[in-house]
Amino acid sequence: MPTPNSSSASSKGFRRAVSELDSKQAEAIMSPQFIGRRQSLIEDARKEREAAAAAAAAAATTASVAAESTEAIVFEEKDGMALLNLLFTIKGAKTSSPSRAFKIFETFEAKIHHLETRPSKKPREDSSDLEYFVRCEVHSSNLNTLISSLKRVSEDVRSTKEDKFHWFPRKISELDRCHHLVTKFDPDLDLDHPGFSDQVYRQRRKMIAEITSMHKLIYLFSLYPTHACKEYLDAFHLLERYSSYSENNIPQLEDVSCFLKERTGFQLRPVAGLLSARDFLASLAFRVFQCTQYIRHASAPMHSPEPDCCHELLGHVPMLADKTFAQFSQDIGLASLGATDEEIEKLATLYWFTVEFGLCKQNGVIKAYGAGLLSSYGELIHSLSDEPELRDFDPESTAVQPYQDQTYQPVYFVSESFSDAKAKLRAYAAHIKRPFSVKYDPYTYSIELLDNPQKIRHSLKNVCDEFHSLIDALNIIS
Repeated sequence: MPTPNSSSASSKGFRRAVSELDSKQAEAIMSPQFIGRRQSLIEDARKEREAAAAAAAAAATTASVAAESTEAIVFEEKDGMALLNLLFTIKGAKTSSPSRAFKIFETFEAKIHHLETRPSKKPREDSSDLEYFVRCEVHSSNLNTLISSLKRVSEDVRSTKEDKFHWFPRKISELDRCHHLVTKFDPDLDLDHPGFSDQVYRQRRKMIAEITSMHKLIYLFSLYPTHACKEYLDAFHLLERYSSYSENNIPQLEDVSCFLKERTGFQLRPVAGLLSARDFLASLAFRVFQCTQYIRHASAPMHSPEPDCCHELLGHVPMLADKTFAQFSQDIGLASLGATDEEIEKLATLYWFTVEFGLCKQNGVIKAYGAGLLSSYGELIHSLSDEPELRDFDPESTAVQPYQDQTYQPVYFVSESFSDAKAKLRAYAAHIKRPFSVKYDPYTYSIELLDNPQKIRHSLKNVCDEFHSLIDALNIIS
């Protein structure tokens, strides 16, 4: 254990060593070599601070540019991938190709789902007359850099929200996919169905559904002259003459369909039951009427809770032979394409109170034109009696009117004319929110989406050609 004297000696030795060390350090610091090194360290520190500041500024600039790049970019993120639609034009398009822009998509491994060119909305001298539309997906971490890189070689870079809507058929052949049956009135399942306990009837129904044959018709001749509208009576006389409508014959769907196609372009398509509203209305857009073949149960001849061949052939077919009414029916179908479930429900309600249970004015007298009325002896009498409430047809209020299908309607809507009803329906349909409009092409039996100016201009050109043909015809006869 050290003594106080030895401790004091050690302390003095330590101080002396430190002093000598400080002296040597001072000499070293004052030497020219260390002065240069010291200055170099100071310079390095300064450069490091400047570099750090520059890096921070660059990072801020990059972040700012990235923020600006994606500020207006709309995208959907799923599983780490950004799904987006981009529109842009190429800078200096006269001297450069779009390959520079698409090289950027390749660099960032963006997956392109759809690519098309469109006429530029803002044509400039130093840019292309074309605008590029790209639907793609890229990793979310690369989105900012991709957009900023794309802006270096392109201009007017922007995105557009992809509006989602329900699938609908675009070609008449795709109606094969519109087969969602509603089994609410299946006699095999519904205890309230009149034929539930009738095994013979149920077996017959099953066979008819399988072979799509016809059974027999019930006629309502006695009420038609006083209760049915003029268009219905005119068409019915033609059906008696050309499509074997009589008390002693069963009209065949093929014969009736050919008759309709010659009159208004509508055709009948056999169906095994009640379709969903969306599928049924979509068929009308192609002027196709989905037609059942079975007949109502004999215990309830005056009213059927479901559509049957009496309802189709006696109610719908004669009205579909009228051109104005046929167009009205197709307009409801066109309005339904891509519509939301809420709008489908409203359009189905409009269909219910017009095509199925509609009344109209003719020469100051109210007449029936709805198929549900013209195929039901009991409800046809009820609709034109003093019992139900009659209201003027207005699509806005009609579309939300509750209805039931188990007994007669308490409320009916009266149209001034088919033309007036068609005009009101089109005005109503114009307010249905869809990112496009639709047009039926009768030459190709397909639906054309009008979702950009180029397609609309093309359609207008076709209309102009038809307009000139009519002008020429007027000039010839005058």
